[in-house]
Amino acid sequence: MPADPVLIRNADAGDIEAMLGLLRLLFEIEADFEFDEARQRRGLFMMTDGCLKHKVIKVAESKGRIVAMASAQTLISTAEGAMTALVEDVVVLPGCRQQGVGRRLVQSLCEWAAMRGAVRLQVLADVQNRPALEFYQHTGWRKTQLMCLRKRNDSS
Repeated sequence: MPADPVLIRNADAGDIEAMLGLLRLLFEIEADFEFDEARQRRGLFMMTDGCLKHKVIKVAESKGRIVAMASAQTLISTAEGAMTALVEDVVVLPGCRQQGVGRRLVQSLCEWAAMRGAVRLQVLADVQNRPALEFYQHTGWRKTQLMCLRKRNDSS
């Protein structure tokens, strides 16, 4: 679709409905997550509310329509002795893929993170999502020897 100019910008609360649709697409291919509109709406609101010093969602807009999104949050890494950034929710509408939208979107997150002193970015990707893994490899991301583990916090 985007043969027209694509604007990369910070998302705001007015973009939540469009971002919910993108997250629905993303969670259809991720084995570890299920789409839950109330939960994702709450998370998107938390990410767009307040200052953007430590968190941001970037969206790609074409003809007034949100066609892609990606988020990042800063963390302190003792391994690096510096700030790092965790990238999540990278998703581009199917008709807009392989046109540079995802690359530009992730690059804008890299620039955002660099302005906050982040020396490393990390992203989690479903091991079965071959197109995503190829995208990350093609754009300079490298596999590590680390494996992601997770646990629900039942004490909250």
